[in-house]
Amino acid sequence: MLAFPGEGEGEMEGDSKADTPDVPPSTDNTPQCLNKALEGLSSRWKNWWIRGILSLTMIIGFFLIIYLGPIMLILVVMGVQIKCFHEIITIGYRVYHSYDLPWFRTLSWYFLICVNYFFYGETVADYFGALVQREEPLQFLVRYHRFISFALYLAGFCMFVLSLVKKHYRLQFYMFAWTHVTLLIVVTQSHLVIQNLFEGMIWFIVPISIVICNDIMAYLFGFFFGRTPLIKLSPKKTWEGFIGGFFATVVFSFFFAYLISQYQYFVCPVEYNSETNRFAVECEPSNLFMIQEYTLPAVVQNKTVNLYPFQIHSIALSTFASLIGPFGGFFASGFKRAFKIKDFADTIPGHGGIMDRFDCQYLMATFVHVYITSFIRGPNPSKVLQQLLVLQPEQQLSIFNTLRNHLREKGMLPPAVEEAQ
Repeated sequence: MLAFPGEGEGEMEGDSKADTPDVPPSTDNTPQCLNKALEGLSSRWKNWWIRGILSLTMIIGFFLIIYLGPIMLILVVMGVQIKCFHEIITIGYRVYHSYDLPWFRTLSWYFLICVNYFFYGETVADYFGALVQREEPLQFLVRYHRFISFALYLAGFCMFVLSLVKKHYRLQFYMFAWTHVTLLIVVTQSHLVIQNLFEGMIWFIVPISIVICNDIMAYLFGFFFGRTPLIKLSPKKTWEGFIGGFFATVVFSFFFAYLISQYQYFVCPVEYNSETNRFAVECEPSNLFMIQEYTLPAVVQNKTVNLYPFQIHSIALSTFASLIGPFGGFFASGFKRAFKIKDFADTIPGHGGIMDRFDCQYLMATFVHVYITSFIRGPNPSKVLQQLLVLQPEQQLSIFNTLRNHLREKGMLPPAVEEAQ
């Protein structure tokens, strides 16, 4: 990951401080009622119960948020993104602040605002075309959105250049890179989470649930059966937990996908209804969420089985979450070891910070987005229509005439209908 100057030369000759921050000792923020109830247990079992109770609480909270609908999910994703950004930037600030240099934290948050403005503006343009068409100020912002975004970023870039201090140039560029890598890891991938959500809440709920399941099952298998260390970056991880978590996650995802595929609320794309000013999740489910009959190999006695196609896709998702997803956690473990810290923060008792819980989720979100665009998504009529609605009337008329001529050539538009029009 990023190293900080401790053995620098030349321009950094005045920087003789350690390359890791002075990290305050971790505090025990476990609720007193839990500490009192578990005071007779060994530290190993006490931690097991604390993690279990807090995990169950977070799972219940997760499903409550799902019940509250898409807008609440988007707000939660944004809140998680901001907290993860804060936790990572705070680690860098402990190093940077010790040099008493200006602007690092201010510019970090400014760049966060700029990048969020860009991504959420793109989302508004893509999915809220009807609303944009009604509101004139929004039309201006959407039309010049990328120019405005670039101008905002350019202002931050110029402020950074003006803040450069002699003898600390290298350190300041390290921190500039720190901020941008954090934006790439946290903000970009949280935007992909929201993009997945608009494809249907099932593409949001199932991947997150799969990662949660893998995390829990790998912990349980490792806790009770773990003997063989898996990777030096994370000494508590074991092969038994890794393999047990894989099989348990695949089984869970297969049956969970079957359950959730039955509900229109989860499988329909999330669309903004301009008439009601609300998100709508009503549609005719695609073939992906319709029961299909599959023929099994001849060695199996029952030659056919009825499944939702999405169940097959869930196996691919769970395989990635179990075999590749943990490398997001290993990456985070390496990062924390580089700076001699146990957790990113102490927000959640027994779990660490928010980033400690979402290190694998962000990697999973990117995979799901790539998977949807590569194997699932076809042309989206709703999205095309939203884009057409923001065009000028003469552009819309030109597209209408082109489409009419195309349908005439295909023989799909009867001449009588054409003449009547």
